[in-house]
Amino acid sequence: MVGYGAAMLTHAEATALFDRRRRAWLAENLAAYLDCFTDDLVFGSPVHDPPLAGREAFADLVRRSSAALRPDAFDVHALAVHDSLVLAEWTIAVVGRTDGRAVRWRGMSSAQYRGERIAVWREYWDPATLRPAEAAARATPPGR
Repeated sequence: MVGYGAAMLTHAEATALFDRRRRAWLAENLAAYLDCFTDDLVFGSPVHDPPLAGREAFADLVRRSSAALRPDAFDVHALAVHDSLVLAEWTIAVVGRTDGRAVRWRGMSSAQYRGERIAVWREYWDPATLRPAEAAARATPPGR
């Protein structure tokens, strides 16, 4: 794991890097989205503890989620930078591909950058807001 003092990002650089990931997710451009992460990514969230290790493990999660859910919105409310660590507060919305159900949640994330890619990423949000979306993602086989 990279220490927080590893490289200094300016606020403008952090905003551009975060926006690159946000735009790729909204455009459903899986290749561009996954290119935002290092091969040895560590990803944790309230429902991924212990964290996923490696971009391939994360890519599997993203593919399954994408098969079940369509991105609808990704609004960034605040972004703070400390060296190579980017903290963000955001609201995300998705729509179920089979049932059209909309799910919206607010959360925060901590992204440790190595160069222009995220090496360590942790999300913080209330899992109860995603229960319908999680059930849809589990019920839909990958690649569908």
